[in-house]
Amino acid sequence: MGAVRLETQRVQTWASRPATVAWTHFDVQLLLYGLLLTAVGLVMAYSNSYGSDVAPLTPGSLFTRGLLWLALALVVFAVATAFDYTWLKTFGWPLYALNVGLLVASLLFGTGVGGVARWITFFGLQFQFSELSKILVIVALARFLSTRETRLDSPFTIAGATALIAPPLVLVALQPDLGTALVFAAILGGMLFLSGVGLRWLVAAGVGIVAATPFVWVSLLRDYQKQRLLSFLDPSADPLGSGWQILQSQIAVGSGGLFGKGLTNGTQNQLDFLPVQSTDFVFAIWSEEFGFFGALLVIALYVLLLWRILLGGWRSRDRFGLLVAGGLASMILFQVLVNIGMVIGIMPITGIPLPFITHGGASLISIAIGLGILQSINVRRARAEW
Repeated sequence: MGAVRLETQRVQTWASRPATVAWTHFDVQLLLYGLLLTAVGLVMAYSNSYGSDVAPLTPGSLFTRGLLWLALALVVFAVATAFDYTWLKTFGWPLYALNVGLLVASLLFGTGVGGVARWITFFGLQFQFSELSKILVIVALARFLSTRETRLDSPFTIAGATALIAPPLVLVALQPDLGTALVFAAILGGMLFLSGVGLRWLVAAGVGIVAATPFVWVSLLRDYQKQRLLSFLDPSADPLGSGWQILQSQIAVGSGGLFGKGLTNGTQNQLDFLPVQSTDFVFAIWSEEFGFFGALLVIALYVLLLWRILLGGWRSRDRFGLLVAGGLASMILFQVLVNIGMVIGIMPITGIPLPFITHGGASLISIAIGLGILQSINVRRARAEW
């Protein structure tokens, strides 16, 4: 026991030393995979703009706006990489308070379509703070769990982490944005698992979630959300109504075959059979135009990206960095699984964006911040290569 105690003290002393910047540790592969996935999103923005009233290369098109968001994302990524991530531990709680305040402001003053309150407008620009909230929640949870390394196998740790994530989750669900609220739950589960919380407590938490399902169905879900979930079970029951999106998405994916119909040649896309084809169902259009092998390419890029994220966490000089990487990986993995799952009809429609590819600046900027923080962890690590 004495040897273990001395080793623990040595590791803690080493981790508390000031971080030195080694740019040779910058993960080029992490950046490359992120850029390639963003390029897929730009290709889809070009395809979705083709033949529309606003041509792809004209100002204001989906494609040109995507280029502007990419430029801004690269700037944000560079700033987050240069910033010493260890300061996030110091300012973890003020950032959490800011996060909750921004979500409250979105609920009180936000605007949207169909009665939602997700966007706040400043000087003509719209901001969706629920996307930024994902990153801030990861930072807060990493701050909390990293200080309880010796008390992880305790119900009080799980209760504390759940209490920490509850306000953002509830505020986002009230906007209403069920998809993002589910992402928060996935982040919590992934970070608890990677932090080493006992499996029995995770199972108990899962049972509690299942037990709360009737309350959520009756009290929190709106009618259109319930209809989405029901149409997932049998989309053919209402093929021209609630089942339309799922059926048209499956047609798009299936008609792509092995190699696809070619860029801008997708009929579901160009003839507008598939709604929200630049956001929720962008993967269906990609599969229609680039086929089965194109879909496999995108999935492979996500797998490689997740591998680099987790590797960066493993190499981190402290537990905080490991947990941030775990939270970021959990967020991206959950969104990919749910988005692709709903496109092919094995998941209900929840409005979760496909990272990097779904058109929209808020999602891309938040992920750029997360990857920038991870690069900050990479260049400030002190662990040997392996």
